[in-house]
Amino acid sequence: MLMEQMTVNEKGMLEFAGRPCDELAEKYGTPLYVMDEELIRNRMRLYQKTMKKEFGEDADVLFASKACDFKAMYRIAKEENIGVDVVSDGEIFTAFAAGYPMERLIFHGNNKTDDEIRFAMEKQVGTFVIDSEEELDAVEKIAAEKNRVQRIVIRVTPGIDPHTFEAVATGLVDSKFGAAIETGAAMALVKKALHCFHVSLQGFHCHVGSQVFDEEVFVKSADAMFSFAKDVQDKLGFECKEMNLGGGIGVRYVEKDPQLQIEQTMIKLAKHVKELCGLLKMKLPAMRLEPGRSIVADAGMTLYQVGSVKKIPQIKTYVSVNGGMTDNPRYALYRSSYSVVCANRMNEKNQMLCSVVGKCCESGDILQEHVLLPDTVQRNDLIAVLTTGAYNYSMASNYNRIVRPAVLMIHKEGEYLAVQRETFEDLIKNEF
Repeated sequence: MLMEQMTVNEKGMLEFAGRPCDELAEKYGTPLYVMDEELIRNRMRLYQKTMKKEFGEDADVLFASKACDFKAMYRIAKEENIGVDVVSDGEIFTAFAAGYPMERLIFHGNNKTDDEIRFAMEKQVGTFVIDSEEELDAVEKIAAEKNRVQRIVIRVTPGIDPHTFEAVATGLVDSKFGAAIETGAAMALVKKALHCFHVSLQGFHCHVGSQVFDEEVFVKSADAMFSFAKDVQDKLGFECKEMNLGGGIGVRYVEKDPQLQIEQTMIKLAKHVKELCGLLKMKLPAMRLEPGRSIVADAGMTLYQVGSVKKIPQIKTYVSVNGGMTDNPRYALYRSSYSVVCANRMNEKNQMLCSVVGKCCESGDILQEHVLLPDTVQRNDLIAVLTTGAYNYSMASNYNRIVRPAVLMIHKEGEYLAVQRETFEDLIKNEF
């Protein structure tokens, strides 16, 4: 399954955004993350344009930067005039270093430390997402010390099953995130926030999970969240000014995955939300969505070089590459599916069933099982793993003292290294 920016040239070589993969590998080395900047920008524009058209000019899109976090991404978000969702002081610092406007950041996380809260306030982060009573107490106390009033929204757990992998489901009552509506914890947290002097409650937030392919999940989330907001309004007199329904639109990684149409999904959601507000006799609040994966996932690809092809008769064939779980741990964590091709043999028939594995000294270092590749694959061939723009670079590690790959951005006018390849010196620079 090829991505939209991919073609195959007359030599049978895979091209990404018009660049032959062998030329990219020769110039920049492998493993190599390759990203299509124009596709990223187009997705941001599509989200923002649709949001404002369907929900009004006070609506906003917030890029969930944990999906792909480096300075160039914050610069692109700034230029495309969208908000950004951050989850740590490290992400805040990166955004600040990139020149992103701090007032447009929304600060998530289920366990913000006191140091992180102070750092965020010192950097003038616009909005905090409050996850618990203890966190509300800490934000109130630190805001008082700094003689400021901090904008907040409260993360609510709506009790929606997103029909997704358990590790990326976040909207169930049994979740480490947010305060549950069902148990009364959410209402109690709102009541407490309204009695604080150094926070200004704006509204509510939820996120039910990632890789959601059922549009009805977002509709049900809206039902739960707006019903809760109406209940708060009736019981506590607080009118919700801002409603954030999170992200989670699914991305097509392999042929069997469905393909959600972002614009149509948002139009359907907006129609439902506006009808819901009419039924509940509520004013439409400023709406927020937090897409991450659906902006960057299929804008990225990872290139590897084959080291060995190990055929165990009547058992299995292993194709080993010069990367692995250090640059993409998602198969090891979630058994995540990816499309895999031999970039320099695109015109050959795929008839060899194999496992594509990494170079780590770890039996679980697998990029993908049950892959069909040409039976001519050999050492120094190029393997491309597709749709790796989300949660690959941002989850990469130095396990086995392997340096993290470079990130190459391709755009209309050329290309540039957004992140240079780490060096051995980088591995030991903080050691004594």
